[in-house]
Amino acid sequence: MTAIPMTLLALAVLTAGCSGGDTAPAPVETIPAADAQPLTDGRTAHRPVVPGVQGLVTAGHPLASMAGMRILMQGGTAADAAVAVLATLSQVEPMMSGPGGNGFMTVYDAETRRVHSLNATGAAPAALDAADMAPEELHRGMGAGVVPGMFGGWIALLERFGTMTLGQVLQPAIEYAEQGHPIDPFVVRLLTRSREVIERYPTTASVFLVDGELPVAGQLVTYPDLARTFHKLIEAEDTARLDRRGREAGLRAAFTRFYRGDMARDMVRFYERNEGLFTRADFAAYEPTWSEPVHTTYRGYDVYSSPATSRGGLELVMQLNLVEGFDVAALGHNSAQTLHLIAESIKVAKSDVYHFVADPAHTEVPVEGMTAKTFADTRRALISSDAVLDYPDHGAPPGASLARLQGPDRPLASAVAERTYPGSTASFSVVDRHGNVVVATPTLGSLWGTGVVVGDTGLIFNNGTRVGSTSPYPEDVNYARGGQIPILNNAPTLIMRDGELFLALGTPGGETIGQTQFQMVLNVIDFGLGVQEAVEAPRLALVADPNFYKPGAAMTVQVEQRIAPAVLRQLQELGHTVEAVGEYTIGSMQGIFRDPATGTIVAGADPRRMMYAVGW
Repeated sequence: MTAIPMTLLALAVLTAGCSGGDTAPAPVETIPAADAQPLTDGRTAHRPVVPGVQGLVTAGHPLASMAGMRILMQGGTAADAAVAVLATLSQVEPMMSGPGGNGFMTVYDAETRRVHSLNATGAAPAALDAADMAPEELHRGMGAGVVPGMFGGWIALLERFGTMTLGQVLQPAIEYAEQGHPIDPFVVRLLTRSREVIERYPTTASVFLVDGELPVAGQLVTYPDLARTFHKLIEAEDTARLDRRGREAGLRAAFTRFYRGDMARDMVRFYERNEGLFTRADFAAYEPTWSEPVHTTYRGYDVYSSPATSRGGLELVMQLNLVEGFDVAALGHNSAQTLHLIAESIKVAKSDVYHFVADPAHTEVPVEGMTAKTFADTRRALISSDAVLDYPDHGAPPGASLARLQGPDRPLASAVAERTYPGSTASFSVVDRHGNVVVATPTLGSLWGTGVVVGDTGLIFNNGTRVGSTSPYPEDVNYARGGQIPILNNAPTLIMRDGELFLALGTPGGETIGQTQFQMVLNVIDFGLGVQEAVEAPRLALVADPNFYKPGAAMTVQVEQRIAPAVLRQLQELGHTVEAVGEYTIGSMQGIFRDPATGTIVAGADPRRMMYAVGW
């Protein structure tokens, strides 16, 4: 599709209804339009799909994809390869993810033909009292953050579905940490954008600045502190294995050293010296959890994604349930009518998700009721094909308690306190030669998480205490509370058809994750796009002012500029407040598609960032 000239965009008055200053909607995670290369020769995708015979990896950086492929070629499983990808992403996308972060994984086990969900998210420190803290203190610094869940997730994945040792799968990442890799221009841009945060904390500046200066694109960078952390974990594993206790004991020894041994002690001491809140008990209480994924059917396909403490998985399946009642294929791909129904479905699903979803250990989440087709039927009645819905109040899903439905009235907080801090994540998919699949979405929360590198570990923690992952309203179930796991939007997703893999997909993008993946599913199932075309297709995202927790919040529909100006005008005429963003800015999708007719698998990777697919 031809790029839209900026002069036409100006004529479209795409920021109607938006005001400047402190009342502007919180930005979604985007990339400057200047960073994208528009299509000008009639192609529908920048890149070809990547085929695989023995395996596929599609991840957020070529080196991360190749780290996973190295493991697959050595005989490892998708789980083994996934940990190699995760460890490498912590260096090539250090602002997005790492072992100090949190995340979710959705796993298909080819032997049992079952789909599993792994929750690798840690809780806020037990001593946290958000009522005494400003929103910025919950966002950055020593008072922000949650227990690092992601490393525990690495171990849990290897224990259940891996075949290799931690030392083997960390080898590619250790090589890059010690010998270096050329830093990507995208990372340099985000370092530059976040320089004030990087320089605010000496331990962070010592890792990401070179002789006090930002690196330049292509410069070789090393992460020796992170390498030493990896070596300590492998040392614990080797000690247990050499004591003839076996591979599983070695993995558990690494886990114990990190969460209950000297490494936990040193991380806690760092926080104690700097007036932080973490204690040894906070770390010792953590365990990753396996659970049943949320599930729905969509036009004959089985869709599996992450349960709470993710809201993105619930949002995705609820949006699909809502739009299933409309013949979007007949309306046309990215027509004004289709985009309108997508936007309205997002609003309705989010109004329920933001009211009911929180840490299941602290509240009852009516998952079955929220994902029921009958509940979707009642909520779909709010959606009109020719009018825009104000951001609604929640519905009454079956199984929700009456007391929870009524709830206290929400007091108005200040605009600053209500504002959502945007999130930032990574995502990737792996398929091995046996047909096992891992889709993972790790995150540090916002760009650079808490902003604090923890002592000499090379690790940054997820800033899950920030407004966005938590509610700004003290009466909400997802308010920041000590010992409670804040909500992520991560939603690694598997779609099956007749018990076989059809599509594995995931994206970063903070608040836009569920929205972006919703459109990806429609692109493939309803509109028949190939996986790379579906990845690259222009999309929209809704932004709420002040946030999605608040019924009546003002909604802005951000639309990538490749959507035709006439379509944008039609959306405005329907009543949407529309804002054009860069041509390739919303999310960074990846996916692996299995052709039901031939059984072949191919991967797509998003040009919006550094995504890259490799096949074997």
